[in-house]
Amino acid sequence: MNAEIAVRGRVDVQGRLAEAEPRLAALQRAAGGEEGGPLAIPQVAALARLASRLNIAISRPAVAAEGDADLDLWVRAEPDPAGVTLTVSGWRRRPARGPATAPEAARDADFLRASADWMWETDGSLRITALSPAAAAAAGQAPNALLGNPLTQLFRLAEAGEGELPLLSALAEQRRFDGQPAELRGGRGGRYMLAGIPLIAADGRFAGFRGSATAMAAAPSTAAAPAATPAAPDTSAFGERLDKALRAPLARIVSSAEAIGSREEGALRRDYAGYADDIATAGRHLLALVDDLVDLQAIERPDFVPEKEEIDLADVARRAAGLLAVRASDRRVRIDAPAGGEALPAIGAFRRALQIVVNLLANAIRYSPEGGMVWVRTDREGDLVALIIADQGKGIAEEDQARIFEKFERVDPNEPGGTGLGLYIARRLARAMGGDISVDSAPGQGARFTFTLPVR
Repeated sequence: MNAEIAVRGRVDVQGRLAEAEPRLAALQRAAGGEEGGPLAIPQVAALARLASRLNIAISRPAVAAEGDADLDLWVRAEPDPAGVTLTVSGWRRRPARGPATAPEAARDADFLRASADWMWETDGSLRITALSPAAAAAAGQAPNALLGNPLTQLFRLAEAGEGELPLLSALAEQRRFDGQPAELRGGRGGRYMLAGIPLIAADGRFAGFRGSATAMAAAPSTAAAPAATPAAPDTSAFGERLDKALRAPLARIVSSAEAIGSREEGALRRDYAGYADDIATAGRHLLALVDDLVDLQAIERPDFVPEKEEIDLADVARRAAGLLAVRASDRRVRIDAPAGGEALPAIGAFRRALQIVVNLLANAIRYSPEGGMVWVRTDREGDLVALIIADQGKGIAEEDQARIFEKFERVDPNEPGGTGLGLYIARRLARAMGGDISVDSAPGQGARFTFTLPVR
């Protein structure tokens, strides 16, 4: 098909694809929808909803799956009283890629990383899913200690002219924002300027923000104030220096490689695009290694003691499944998490428990075959409660089951991804909270990890 030909369609006020020219109708069927049914092409549907909600015409790039490839599209969504008129052009095929940020993100990510003191990410409910270790140090907490908590627990948002809170306005409209003043809670304090770009899941849903925090100069004072004693962060100076020295250049490498691989600036030889994807993958691996090394510095300190609180381990599992939903969807892996009404009361640190379950679930997703299933079940073993995570992967030989919990050890060191520290850190954390992690597996029969904590 000629890439310049525009294909038209119409979405009614209920979001159904009421009219569609043959090419668009075929793409609707490939996405699992039907003519006259809800628009099933995720990013196109998201643009149609946005145009309808804002009541303005929107023209943006979008990506749709077609068989084993992706289609780069340009979509114009124009609202009217009867619905939204769609004009779709582009139609350029390329090898499939995983879920990406919203269309603006590829252009804005480099700007965010280049200007930031550190980075953060949230889910669609503004709960923190990733955070630079230097940020946790500045807040006087251990790396990953804020994982799963609202962003507003890290920052106190301030109004930015005419009483506006840019972050909340952007959340309502699921768009990019900048110029959000905020005050860091606890630790060293200080004022920061926040900016963020929306993340869009593979099914077109808003999945949160990727953002930056840039320190603002302190206002001059005419009177000398006594020096405040900063809270001692639960991490070493080495960890903070490592984060500052490596994170920014690695993030810039990843961003540049992703931009090259996406071919947004024009045609590129396929092998060169492959090289760019390899560079981005390697950069993300090194960023994960930085996170693990900084966390390792914290948990191996002699005075490291996780907090103890009443938690619901079933709720922790549901939250972890939500955080990894996009990754699972990308691999077509289904997570069977505990039902909404199921509870598993335990004693432990909520944030650390969430960190452990996210690690175990991420491993299960990574090693599951496409179309596979990961089961999360609850149990009780005497004075301990247990969360069991089972996958359909290739399994782990008995002689390797002790080794995978050691530092920098993996079942197959030649496999891509992973740092060899995740399970070591997870077991250290579990044991520090009075629990443990064990594995039951055999080659070809998947793996079954059991995470225990004291019963409440």
